[in-house]
Amino acid sequence: MSMDLLEIPLPSDVAPGPNEVHWDYERAFCRNLGIINEHEQQHLRASRVAIVGMGGVGGVHLMTLARLGIERFTIADLDTFELANFNRQYGAKVDAIGRPKVEVMADEVRRINPDTQLRVLPKGVTDDNIELFLDGVDLLIDGIDYFAIDMRRKLYRAAAKRNIPAIMAGPVGCSAAWLVFSRDGMPFDRYFDLHDGQSEMEQLAAFTIGLAPAALQFPYVDISRVNIAEQYGPSVGLACQLCAGVAGAEALKLLLARGTVRSVPNYAQFDAYRGKFRRGRLWGGNRHPLQRLKRWWLLRTVARMSR
Repeated sequence: MSMDLLEIPLPSDVAPGPNEVHWDYERAFCRNLGIINEHEQQHLRASRVAIVGMGGVGGVHLMTLARLGIERFTIADLDTFELANFNRQYGAKVDAIGRPKVEVMADEVRRINPDTQLRVLPKGVTDDNIELFLDGVDLLIDGIDYFAIDMRRKLYRAAAKRNIPAIMAGPVGCSAAWLVFSRDGMPFDRYFDLHDGQSEMEQLAAFTIGLAPAALQFPYVDISRVNIAEQYGPSVGLACQLCAGVAGAEALKLLLARGTVRSVPNYAQFDAYRGKFRRGRLWGGNRHPLQRLKRWWLLRTVARMSR
């Protein structure tokens, strides 16, 4: 086994104590039935989902999918929990400060399903372990840091080569903006109009505008609070919860091959603060003339703020 990946063993069989119960998968997830059937529940149980990032959205994705009965996960994150994570990250608690996020979240998911089969990359996803991260995976969920554009591009390219669908659900303001990447839609770089030779700011602007073309959060988000140099921006936990909900619904459709999946250049956003929902199809992706204008405006605005 590579040192980049840890296969966390299942707990030993121990007789339950007086306040414990015998674990029973079917009983634990019986309330899912009626929304999914028994055969589908077992299919979910056998599926493997890779989640990159165990922070704001990634940790909540893991909890949401575990409660759907998915029992196999590959998770990656190189960071540790700190106080600045407390407003939005599932694993951010006082006793978790300074602990690796993957370690904390591995403990949390095992508290939901002790039989969860976990592969953990404690160094995060790197050039050397992308293939290892995606090995045997049925679905990729994107919880990677917002500013990690280069690694995100590499990860999506690697997933596309393996024909692994990917879900991106970004918390913007008090809303969830989400995209699905599959063989039926545009490749990642083409949709966002990303290419080698762009500056970091050009790539971040393209990613920001492409993630939420409807920009429903725009009237109330103060973009002056975004700090490119220190790589942070405003975020709230409720948006992470919304993201996990919509990503979970898309995951059900993809893993069970049912329902309508709208891949990019289709996009969707729901803003809970304004009570607005927008779904659309972005012809040409981020190369659409209106998207180009938005990107120009954002770059100009950021440049003016940095003076």
